[in-house]
Amino acid sequence: MKKIQMVDLKGQYQKIKNVVDASIQEVLDTTAYINGPKVHQFQKNLENYLGIKHVIPCANGTDALQIAMMGLDLKPGDEVITADFTFAATVEVIALLHLTPVLVDVDPKTFNIDIEAIKKAITPKTKAIVPVHLFGQCANMEAIMEIAKAHNLFVIEDNAQAIGATYTFSDGRKAKAGTIGHVASTSFFPSKNLGCYGDGGAIFTNDDDLAHQLRGIVNHGMYERYHHDVVGVNSRLDSIQAAVLDTKLEHLDRYNAARLKAADAYDKAFKDHKDIVTPFREGSEDNHVFHQYTLKVKGTNRDALVKHLNEKEIPCGVYYPIPLHLQKAYKDSRYKEEDFPVTTQLVKEVISLPMHTELEDDQIEFITSTIINFINDHK
Repeated sequence: MKKIQMVDLKGQYQKIKNVVDASIQEVLDTTAYINGPKVHQFQKNLENYLGIKHVIPCANGTDALQIAMMGLDLKPGDEVITADFTFAATVEVIALLHLTPVLVDVDPKTFNIDIEAIKKAITPKTKAIVPVHLFGQCANMEAIMEIAKAHNLFVIEDNAQAIGATYTFSDGRKAKAGTIGHVASTSFFPSKNLGCYGDGGAIFTNDDDLAHQLRGIVNHGMYERYHHDVVGVNSRLDSIQAAVLDTKLEHLDRYNAARLKAADAYDKAFKDHKDIVTPFREGSEDNHVFHQYTLKVKGTNRDALVKHLNEKEIPCGVYYPIPLHLQKAYKDSRYKEEDFPVTTQLVKEVISLPMHTELEDDQIEFITSTIINFINDHK
């Protein structure tokens, strides 16, 4: 059995090495390192894949989320509702722009932002909702868009973990994650389902005017060299990363299918074990692309299980061990512990297993049997 990796980027690279290397060499030969043809080519191909009018590449996923909010012209003090159970970048950019983050609890099954909690959190100062498609599964976008419409709010999709997922509306209409809200952000961090070989990100929108604003913001506020029309930042996707991403975009559906196959194998192995709760899948099969495969373990010491897996050279992760409302940077007297019962429980129970495109059957069998044996031995 090969050594188990949390994410096997080397194995994935080996299968597309010749094409990736040639694409990178083309950038080196042309020396068009910034905003070169490869960036524009990737942008267009991603627009076509997503079925969206505008993709604005940028330097990383955190920048993408910040720039999306800048483009909406939100003002200091405006309230932005988002989930308590997610990575800090989501709330970090809200605070950086002097907006007011409003953290709410998540759904106990999907781990995505709770719809009723959103409704309760809305005030006259609320201006936006940021649903996070956590671990690769789409949030309840139909309900979120209905709330936003009723209260005249912006919806900014944090799509860093769900590129390629497809949301199905109640009428059967389908849309790719990141194309439903007013604007969306994504990350191309190497471990993402569509990842580059460094940092990278992008913003998506169907709004022509907003897209124009965003294109200026990512480039120092310039549309014409040395003419600064809006306050901007320096956040560009470089051509080498675009070359990698454009190559990998052709394989994204296959990559996501491989993750789904691995998730199915995990589910089958853990089926009916009363102390292991496998990831809940809401809606159609393509609603979840398994950026992470995250279990809830009951009646056992999760941290002891992590230690045991590490001793067996099985990598794993705890996403996320401390909820945002308890982080020093984001503590606020507005938050009461009783407002976050689901998040408070999840941080004690969740564990994410190796999940990538190169997982093999014997690896999954070893991972699952090790977990089941540990739990059975520690009741």
